[in-house]
Amino acid sequence: MTARVVLLVTSPRLPVGLLTAAAWDVVRGNPVLAGAESALTAAVRAAGAEVTVPDGPPVPALLHAAAAHGAVVWLAGPAGDEALARELGLRLAREPGLAELELMYGSWDPPGARLLDAVEVMDRLASPGGDPWKWAQTHRSLAGYLIEECYEAYDAIGADDTDALREELGDVLLQVLLHARMAEELPDGARWTVDDVAGGLVDKMIRRNPHVFADDRATTLDEITANWERIKRAEKARDSVLDGIAPSLPALALAAKILDRAGRAGLTVPLPAADPPDGARLDPEARLGAELLAAVVAARAADLDPEAALRRAALAYADAIRAAERAPHP
Repeated sequence: MTARVVLLVTSPRLPVGLLTAAAWDVVRGNPVLAGAESALTAAVRAAGAEVTVPDGPPVPALLHAAAAHGAVVWLAGPAGDEALARELGLRLAREPGLAELELMYGSWDPPGARLLDAVEVMDRLASPGGDPWKWAQTHRSLAGYLIEECYEAYDAIGADDTDALREELGDVLLQVLLHARMAEELPDGARWTVDDVAGGLVDKMIRRNPHVFADDRATTLDEITANWERIKRAEKARDSVLDGIAPSLPALALAAKILDRAGRAGLTVPLPAADPPDGARLDPEARLGAELLAAVVAARAADLDPEAALRRAALAYADAIRAAERAPHP
């Protein structure tokens, strides 16, 4: 029977000792070697397995143990020990009679596992001894960066650049992680963590999607949207349909949002007139504001986004200015 070398790979992002039944069977039934002592080697030993850290090169030690016992397990480190696997694979390719190499996953990263890495890195950066700039910030000092990163993600979407979008969403995530890490330093009673942020989001998504997570029978988009709004109203107990609109939105987007909320509530309120019927004269700013609001109403009626429309026109005009700058002057 050919000897066997089992390369056991585990996720460094899961609790040590959280292994599959097959992995526990193989480590309990065979000698285990590892490159260094770790929390995982301690957990495997505590479960009754024999674990050895060889003094010399690991490949000869593995082959010797496999020949002596019929099978041996290499407990891979957090990075997977690719160099060892490559060296061992080349050796067995040259001398296939020595042993067979088997890769076994004792545990693996669940979807979203790299978020745990991001939280760990942010904790290091935003703690004393980390990045002085980050742990000197406040929620208020970072507010502008959050807006800036969101706009950069918005620009990537507008450019249909999905690679740039992936990167920019990472920058948005950085802001979320940093704000959450800073909130851990708030006084007792006000403190919260990134887990509280994620937990609140999970609870909200489950509550507001009963057609997925409960027995609600909504099937059309209109029914699902109506459910969402009904549940949201019950949660927030707001006094106005306009509650929850961020006043810091860009002016055109703010106007469009207000009109949308009023329309969904069935409210019809006269718009401010640029030329009031009573003959009163508006100051220039109020007159311009009324004209712009009327333009937003017209855009909404045409199913157009006024913010995107003005942005498109402004960027086209910017291109024309650049072209004029490059043109030869008489």
